[in-house]
Amino acid sequence: MNFSGNWTLFLDRDGVINQRNFNGYITSVETFKFLPGTLEGLHKIASYFDRIVVVTNQQGIAKGLMSRRNLSVIHRYMEEKLELEGIRIDGIFVADNARDAANDRRKPLPALALEAKAMFPEIDFEKSVMIGDTASDIEFGMNLGMKTVLIESKEEVNLKADWEVKDLKELANEWK
Repeated sequence: MNFSGNWTLFLDRDGVINQRNFNGYITSVETFKFLPGTLEGLHKIASYFDRIVVVTNQQGIAKGLMSRRNLSVIHRYMEEKLELEGIRIDGIFVADNARDAANDRRKPLPALALEAKAMFPEIDFEKSVMIGDTASDIEFGMNLGMKTVLIESKEEVNLKADWEVKDLKELANEWK
């Protein structure tokens, strides 16, 4: 893949960076576990991109299962660990509303991408890649004209992403 120019990487969090809790939510640093191959793979992948942002649905806040403060602590921990590996995250954009809320910002709707573009006007969605593990992640990327990468999950996805891989390490090996 040729990422010459100003490319942006959009990453989902749960199921891409860290282990997903299929029975609930990641509500503390203690329950946040990086997926195998994430740090090594993301370190290689990050070098291709001028900008890296995380876009994540976190309706556990709307459900009262965690606070925005809890989420900030988790994200600070994640960013610190990534920085130790030489991986920078330029921004984290969170949809903390419940599904079908009046002002729904959750993927696959474009709100999180539009917030990222407002902060970083140089983002060009056609020069962006969305990596996710769910249909809503892939649909989010497709709706905005991004290239898409599906990370293997036990969740069934009926959309065809541009790449389908086991994890970020496999993707890094495919893109080298």
